[in-house]
Amino acid sequence: MRYAFADSPVTYPWWTSLQEGLGEVLARHGHEAAQPLDPGIQVAFHPVSPLHPQPFPRKHRATFSIGATALPIRPERLISEAYPLLIRSISNALVVTLEDDPDTRWVLTPELGCYPVSGTDAADLYENLYERLVPLATSHLIIDNRFDPDLPEELWQGTPATEEMAWTGRVVAEWGLLPTPFPIREVLSEEQWRHLQHLYGIGGLSYGNFSIRHDATRFWMSASGVDKGNLREVGRDILLVKGFDEASQCVLLSVPPGVKPRRVSVDAIEHHMIYSTLPEVRAMVHLHAWVTGAPVTRMNYPCGTVEMGREVVGLLAAQPDPGHAVIGMRNHGITVTGDNFHEILERLEGRVQAQVPMQLEAVQ
Repeated sequence: MRYAFADSPVTYPWWTSLQEGLGEVLARHGHEAAQPLDPGIQVAFHPVSPLHPQPFPRKHRATFSIGATALPIRPERLISEAYPLLIRSISNALVVTLEDDPDTRWVLTPELGCYPVSGTDAADLYENLYERLVPLATSHLIIDNRFDPDLPEELWQGTPATEEMAWTGRVVAEWGLLPTPFPIREVLSEEQWRHLQHLYGIGGLSYGNFSIRHDATRFWMSASGVDKGNLREVGRDILLVKGFDEASQCVLLSVPPGVKPRRVSVDAIEHHMIYSTLPEVRAMVHLHAWVTGAPVTRMNYPCGTVEMGREVVGLLAAQPDPGHAVIGMRNHGITVTGDNFHEILERLEGRVQAQVPMQLEAVQ
């Protein structure tokens, strides 16, 4: 892996400490240091000013951007204060040092993950931080969509399954389990927004998703960046996923002619892998919530990565009944399988917790 630490116009003690401590660990593990603007770097570490957060000037999405900052706040205020910095710096992860706890680093992810990393001493701290960040940074993100205007006319207005999906979104919203879509356009400058569009083409940030089989090879899924409690239009709020093209690494979608489609949920590759591998799975609900006792993935891989898909498929396949299971995604949320949305919500009612426990222990 080739990595770089960006130059900082200001000397920050926490940034100097990160460069020295994490740089030593990266070198010890055999990774290659490069210049910040080297087009071949895979991971870029960059300082994020709390007052004027700016993105690292990466040229393509293959560069995993890890921001770092320091804040004079307590942990209970961390997400509300630091999450906007993660978004405004267009980082894939943000490492935060709190001024009242300099021996711990907090890691934030776009999926609302937020957890501490510490160690017995500085060397142990940076070794542990390395072990948490590098698997994320080297995972394979699948977010490209190909829209084909070949959706059969009889599906343009949806099906009973898409109506049930819309109903599910309203119920889950009433349960208070759908965080409000993040007002990304309100916190990004026009230049930052264009940069984000160039890298990822996303239309917004919202949390959670739903999918249900249409037939043996296709499934309906909620779109990215939409209010999941207000799913309405086929091709914009709800899309038909018809496959995945290995050569182009694109999720393939059928949409109505003449509709400007939204992108499908970033978790589409994971759902495609599950439906393709486990025919007994008929529907899925993914929430940024928790169910006690659920088996948990080893790593908090980013949404939309092949690695996340593999872990969830493996955990599901190991369950006594993969078609009716709850899988925990570490520091992220749950994916629940079932026959249909009504059946899934009946099983979840009274069991699901809004707060996701943040944990680091590996699954044994």
